[in-house]
Amino acid sequence: MKHYTFEKLDVWKKSRDLVKIIYQITKEFPSEEKYGLTSQIRRAVISISSNLAEGTSRQSLKDQARFSIMAYGSLMEVLNQLILAEDLEYINNDTLNKIRPLIEEISNKLNKLTLSQQKRMTK
Repeated sequence: MKHYTFEKLDVWKKSRDLVKIIYQITKEFPSEEKYGLTSQIRRAVISISSNLAEGTSRQSLKDQARFSIMAYGSLMEVLNQLILAEDLEYINNDTLNKIRPLIEEISNKLNKLTLSQQKRMTK
């Protein structure tokens, strides 16, 4: 079975871990948030790995870097939405603090990937 480039990326694997965590957490959100915050945060977290997958299919390094940057933007959207969920008391501070190290790890890996793609553009 063929494995595609994105499947080899550690940052893609970590983003899948984050998807599982977000889905578990949002199961506990109030039912009235089904089409609000629950839907929004789930779409944003899925967008991280999806942008990485789509970016690796692009021929130009400029396009690849653009998708990595979009993945980073989605990651920041997830963090913001988790902070809002804490403000709304859908999650507690302990839950948020348990997720933040994974978000930081993904953030660092996305930054390194983007810098690598941009550096290779100048060669």
